[in-house]
Amino acid sequence: MTGNKETLEELSQEYQDTIPSDLRKTHPFDWYLDRLYDDPKIARNAHQRVADMFDYYGQEYDENAGVVEYKLASEDPLHDGENTFYGRVIHEAMHEFVNKVKSGARGLGPQKRIKLLLGPVGSGKSDFDRQIRRYFEDYTAHDEGRMYTFRWTNLCDVIPDQDPADDVVRSPMNQDPIILLPQDQRDRVLEDINESLDAPYTIRNEQALDPASEFYMDRLLAYYDDDLQSVLENHVEIIRLVADENKRQCVETFEPKDKKNQDETELTGDVNYSKIAIYGESDPRAFDYAGAFCNANRGIFSGEELLKLQREFLYDFLHATQEQTIKPKNNPRIDIDQVIVGRTNMPEYRDKKGDEKMEAFNDRTKRIDFPYVLQYEEEARIYEKMLRNADLPDIQVEPHTLEMAGLFGVLTRVQEPDAGNVDLMQKAKAYNGEIDEADDIDVKKLREEAAEVMAIGEGMDGVSPRFIGDEIAEAIMDSMHRGRGFLSPLTTFNHLENNLENHGSISEDKFETYYRYLELTREEYKERAIEDVRHALAYDLDEIQRQGEKYMDHVMAYIDDDTVEDEITGREQEPDEQFLRSVEEKLNLPEDRKDDFRQEVSNWVSRRAREGDTFNPQDNDRLRRALERKLWEDKKHNINFSALVSSGEMDDDERNKWIDALIEQGYSEDGAKEVLEFAGAEVAKSEMEE
Repeated sequence: MTGNKETLEELSQEYQDTIPSDLRKTHPFDWYLDRLYDDPKIARNAHQRVADMFDYYGQEYDENAGVVEYKLASEDPLHDGENTFYGRVIHEAMHEFVNKVKSGARGLGPQKRIKLLLGPVGSGKSDFDRQIRRYFEDYTAHDEGRMYTFRWTNLCDVIPDQDPADDVVRSPMNQDPIILLPQDQRDRVLEDINESLDAPYTIRNEQALDPASEFYMDRLLAYYDDDLQSVLENHVEIIRLVADENKRQCVETFEPKDKKNQDETELTGDVNYSKIAIYGESDPRAFDYAGAFCNANRGIFSGEELLKLQREFLYDFLHATQEQTIKPKNNPRIDIDQVIVGRTNMPEYRDKKGDEKMEAFNDRTKRIDFPYVLQYEEEARIYEKMLRNADLPDIQVEPHTLEMAGLFGVLTRVQEPDAGNVDLMQKAKAYNGEIDEADDIDVKKLREEAAEVMAIGEGMDGVSPRFIGDEIAEAIMDSMHRGRGFLSPLTTFNHLENNLENHGSISEDKFETYYRYLELTREEYKERAIEDVRHALAYDLDEIQRQGEKYMDHVMAYIDDDTVEDEITGREQEPDEQFLRSVEEKLNLPEDRKDDFRQEVSNWVSRRAREGDTFNPQDNDRLRRALERKLWEDKKHNINFSALVSSGEMDDDERNKWIDALIEQGYSEDGAKEVLEFAGAEVAKSEMEE
């Protein structure tokens, strides 16, 4: 047995250290008033508190993308990165969401709107919604996010018909204690604290007490001859309020039910039948504040698959948003304060958007598009996270496996460019940041062209990460069952192809297109596999260094209109243009771009020389790739590629040397053998065709 044994005392102390120190303490009202002047933010409304929450956990501004990345999503500090989000478009969506919350915090309008996360299945909108709720719970447990509510006490001393079980009654809506002050007095206090408030918003509160609290306040004021101080000192206790979804406290998730069983009371509350016999049906004390809007007060309401609710059921959201009130059956309106978040998929959105009877509801929503990731390397990080969070078998994921799975996913999500100088694969690579100067691809223009063509936007359709992740999982288990200790792109491709038509969310009319995308991905992998094998078979650091030095000697002579010494004869000669072009053509550099590239590498060498660094072609990615490919061209005619496919035709020492070179690139031994045979067969095939 390894590790330390935890004791009950240690576990108990650790738990006590994590909860707020005043969680179970009660305070008089004047204590709360003093705290309010010390820290006005404890009286923030829900939008203001949620907005501050995002900043509390940290943020970074991505200048290239023009997007703020919030660390609760980009790093997930509470869970050691377990629930991180990847992809520029995802962080753009989150940035847009937070901007709407922050606008609502300033009272600019979005506080009266549903923040509707719209996206295809598996795009991560539910995960983001859940992340917000989890972090809001944590934030309210810290001093920076703390909030308070109140409870009525000693009610039986004053109200004759009060049920003894209700001698102490917590604020049914968890309202802020400031609401206990009449509006005129409340406004003066808020005016005072706003003068010392260090925030981009102003704290306001014009809410009325909920009906039950209003009832108690009226009875108590009548008893004390309108002496508010006596009421607050003798019958009110201030308590700490911490959001907790499991307790349905300041965080509530509402899910659609069967239409026949839906009832508006699930949102707004209902009569407490156990109290009717005691108080009577019309008495506000006989109302049960258990509706989702009631539970979410002071925090976050999350509507799952919101637009699947029948039309009549959505009418309650009209008042909840625009007027920030709810209207329970046979009861007066009740003020609410919450950030209302909804989630929906594309079919439901299109259905409701085209329904003229839903015009008022649609007008009260702020749509935030939550698309699929469009950068395939970021998509691969989603699968890496999936594997990292799982009990992964003893299996090695080979190079390119997750990236190629991600590439296939991205190809299904982006708009095919119009016929021109950019094809679909080039576009996917451009979105991934793989843009050579020679490619002359304008990513911004590609995005704009897609936006003009697509009804919603790129990334709102295609294969979901969930489908690809499931197939990766199946491929892993299949590899294990067959005694293969590695997962390769080839195995993953087979699972994607075999199960494409079995996935319920992929329509039949897309099968042929997606199979074509899968073939494009296979071709891309083939090129990468050949590149890896090429690297293993022909890689020679000394030769690349020598060829690089020769290339730079001729480049410098070319730029300076000078001569260069011949390696064999020692005589001065003109720069070898044929040699220079043999290197540059390996990067597909056209003749009219050669001068730009030569000047580029010349400037790079000069800059390194000024910094005291020696020339090393390994440090310049484009030059290194060009030299490696030239070296490959020079050597490949001396390699028996057909022998790579069958170990019996090749000397074991020679083959093992190449396998070791592939292992250095990250392959397992068996994975190296597979890629060696696969790439060798492809190269042998192309050599025969040549």
